[in-house]
Amino acid sequence: MKLLALWVISVIAAAATPTIPSTPDLGKAEARCRPGENGPSLLLDIVGLKDREGRLKAEVYPANDQDFLQDDNILISQGKIFRRVEVPVGQGSTQNGYTAQICVRVPGPGRYAVSVLHDRDGNRKFGLSVDGVGFGGNPKLGMGKPKAASATLVVGTGPTRERIIMNYRRGLLSFGPVKAL
Repeated sequence: MKLLALWVISVIAAAATPTIPSTPDLGKAEARCRPGENGPSLLLDIVGLKDREGRLKAEVYPANDQDFLQDDNILISQGKIFRRVEVPVGQGSTQNGYTAQICVRVPGPGRYAVSVLHDRDGNRKFGLSVDGVGFGGNPKLGMGKPKAASATLVVGTGPTRERIIMNYRRGLLSFGPVKAL
């Protein structure tokens, strides 16, 4: 009974929270790193890309399960952390697949949950059979989203370099890197 009451309260609270319209540009103005800037940021080395098609989208969330991968407009309306950077995949490559680099500014030192989407078809949505995904901490993926704790990175007072390994659908129920990295 208590669980039901808590659920009802959370639904009412969510409905009462005014939200702004969701657009692909939410979180971008605050997120892009600027030349010569030395404040807190994540310098993400994206490795194991399947190809050079499409775009990469890195997103930064609060490091808790309730907010991780939550709608951008809800997070921003509630005054919570949300950052997004989108870039073309680019030309970098190694013998272990294609690589890219993304820099994302964060509001201060701390813990943040991070996701990266390789939107190969450019439709701005995750396509299970087409697109790739990676997370901070490089957790092993199943059919559901990882817990925020396993996708969390710690950012210091300056740029913090981290490596994200991309994962793609490899079978009916499995995801993993294209090649062993």
